[in-house]
Amino acid sequence: MDESGRFRLVNMLENLSTYEIVLASNSPRRKELLSGLDLDYTVQTLPDIEETYPAHLQREEIPRYLAKLKADAYKNQLNDRTLLITADTIVWLNGTVYGKPENEEDAKEMLRHLSGNQHEVLTGVCLTTKAYQEVFHAVSQVKFAPLDEAEIDYYVKKYRPYDKAGAYGVQEWIGYVGVESLTGSFYNVMGLPVRILYKHLKEWK
Repeated sequence: MDESGRFRLVNMLENLSTYEIVLASNSPRRKELLSGLDLDYTVQTLPDIEETYPAHLQREEIPRYLAKLKADAYKNQLNDRTLLITADTIVWLNGTVYGKPENEEDAKEMLRHLSGNQHEVLTGVCLTTKAYQEVFHAVSQVKFAPLDEAEIDYYVKKYRPYDKAGAYGVQEWIGYVGVESLTGSFYNVMGLPVRILYKHLKEWK
């Protein structure tokens, strides 16, 4: 309570009050999820960041590398009190990485592979200031029911999931009809593991 006896709402991330928080992403899902933490932040994006990675990287190494790669592109633009958040999400199935599809047929082919199988969704997150950088990741397991060709065609043509790893958004129609089970963070599958992000932000000095 304050001196008048009224309850005072405490900012759970008060430790970040001196930072200018920047989300380096155009993803509407990441914006929605970060806003859910009741953070004040701005969005800044740079064009033409080439999201490529060394061929020897496997599984969680890939999104961790790409999240850091995105962050490093901004380093010269950071001031002393900027806290930059970057992230990257991939789908991993049987040793193969599925990123964003290039076109309609690529999206359909990805969904054919996911159909009836369990895959992993991995998101790497990078927190960066001028003086310090921290990278972490989250993993979720998603089991898809078998999808027939008509369902795949309907989803891809109506929802055009070309900006989504694995060619699907779990929060869309395909998630309602296709996801049999999900272990781990649902929000990670959407593109940002907000629980683990909140933990790291709460501990940030």
